[in-house]
Amino acid sequence: MILLCGCYCLGMAIFHASFTKLFDWKNELAKMNVANKAIIQIANLRLIYLFVFVALICFFFPKELTTTPLGRFFMIGMSIFWFTRTIEQFIFLKVNHPMVHLLTYLFLVGAILFLVPIIL
Repeated sequence: MILLCGCYCLGMAIFHASFTKLFDWKNELAKMNVANKAIIQIANLRLIYLFVFVALICFFFPKELTTTPLGRFFMIGMSIFWFTRTIEQFIFLKVNHPMVHLLTYLFLVGAILFLVPIIL
């Protein structure tokens, strides 16, 4: 299950790496001021780093993530990260589109993936 969490995070890293093309950032970000443009791109790069880092932790330390207090705390923290990301969909992205609904579902899956190994 922990390895699945790692694969999930790698998938999210790849998804975020495609944002430039997927959301036509060359044209869309050109409409923004320098600060907002930089903040969005920097935040996205940091998320890619975070997702790859979490994936590596899952791949290299699966036993520690379920058998140590720090590991369990980390897993609960990641579950909360994805659960609150799910809630933020409803607050900030009020769009009735199948892709938005799919992403909302995937964020909830992430919350459950990181919580299940702790519960079991």
